[in-house]
Order: sequence, then structure tokens, then C-alpha cells
Amino acid sequence: MSEIRAATVLPAKRTPVTLPTADGLRLVGELAVPADADPVATLVCLHPLPTHGGMMDSHVFKKAAFRLPALARLAVLRFNTRGTSSERGTSEGEFGHGETERHDVAAAVSWAVDAGLPARWLLGWSFGTELALKWGLDSAAQIEGAILLSPPLRRAGDADLDRWAASGKPLVALVPELDDYLRPDEARRRFARVPSAEVVAVPGAKHLWVGEPYVRIALTEIVRRVNPAALVPPTMALPTQWEES
Repeated sequence: MSEIRAATVLPAKRTPVTLPTADGLRLVGELAVPADADPVATLVCLHPLPTHGGMMDSHVFKKAAFRLPALARLAVLRFNTRGTSSERGTSEGEFGHGETERHDVAAAVSWAVDAGLPARWLLGWSFGTELALKWGLDSAAQIEGAILLSPPLRRAGDADLDRWAASGKPLVALVPELDDYLRPDEARRRFARVPSAEVVAVPGAKHLWVGEPYVRIALTEIVRRVNPAALVPPTMALPTQWEES
């Protein structure tokens, strides 16, 4: 057994993908799936603000792709929104301030559907939560719900929350205690208009989820909603050790 550390890469099948949008762009991405089993659910990752360094390789998403196919039998679909660059490449188009990115969200969900990926959940982080809240319900019939890391609730507002309330879809907000934009008490007040919403306060965490303990908390809480059977008693958390073959 070896400890799962910040840079640990567990076994998975990882494939470069290209997502075509309805307005004629090609977005670069990657799909990671379990190495020796079918996935039981899918995370469609919507990354932080690209004008401030957000991309498909933003560290929580990269670690999700490195770990969750093996630890939780999840498929993890990451991609760069329009005009965003990472090691995988640059997606076509230009930053759309969260508006034209509606086509990017739809393209990712549609691609996941066409690929036969099961139980699709939107996983947004910061700017990505705004995309999930504003545009995720455009594909309502094709998603299970949304999980939000550090939602700022700036571009997305009460009207978007009301649409989620009407949809009845699960909405989970993981809110750092020390977030720069929206902290737990205010988050509870804002999300109260969505009966299906759950706000999870994370003590000590900050907006960028820096530090391995906070990454583990985030990944565990994600899996708790998507495939709770993968959590290990008595702590009901993800494993911290991996048995190498």
C-alpha cells in the first residue's frame, strides 16, 4: 500500500477528446474512465475563470481525473472553454464572459451523452459554477444535477437559482469557510430559495482549495453525492492508500 499524495496518478484510461459546439468551435479536452470497469457516473467539469488562470488542469479537477476513476468508478470529462489554453491545447474561440460559454456547457453534456457516459453531473468551480447555474438546465433532461465548488454567485443570480428550484434537480454547494467571494452564512441565505439545494461549509478552506487536506474533502464530498458506495467506513471518506498491482 502506498499513500495517495498530491501528485499521485492512479490507473485509468485517459483519452484526448474534441468537443464541437453549436456555434462552430472545437474545444479540447480529456476523458478519464476506470481502467478495468464501466463507470457508474460522470463528472462534467467546468473550470475556474480563464482570465485568472482557470483551465481544465486547475488542480482540483486534475486530481479528480487522476484519482476518481480508480477510487470511485467515475468518468471525469475535463475540457477548456472557448479561448482557454492548457497543456492539452487551446480551445477555439474567445472568452465570452460567461455568455457564449453556454454553447460549451451544452457541447460537453451532449458529447457525454453521445459517448454513453452514465449519470452525468455538472461539477463547476468558481466561474464554472456560474456556467452550471446559468446554462446547465439547458440540458436538464441529460444531467442528474450540479455540484458547485466555491460559487461566487456574481454572474449567476436569483433568477438562475429560481430555475434550479423549479427543476427540482439536486444542487450541492461546497463553500469554503474563508472564501473570498461567498462564505457559508451568506451562501445558506442565497441558496435557501432552492429547496433541493444543500450547502456544505468547509472549515478552514479557501476559494482555491489549496492544500491536500482540502482537496481530499472536496473529492470525498463530490463522491458522497455521485457514488457514495465508494466511500470507506468508518470515516466514510475516500481511501488515502492505494494498493499497487
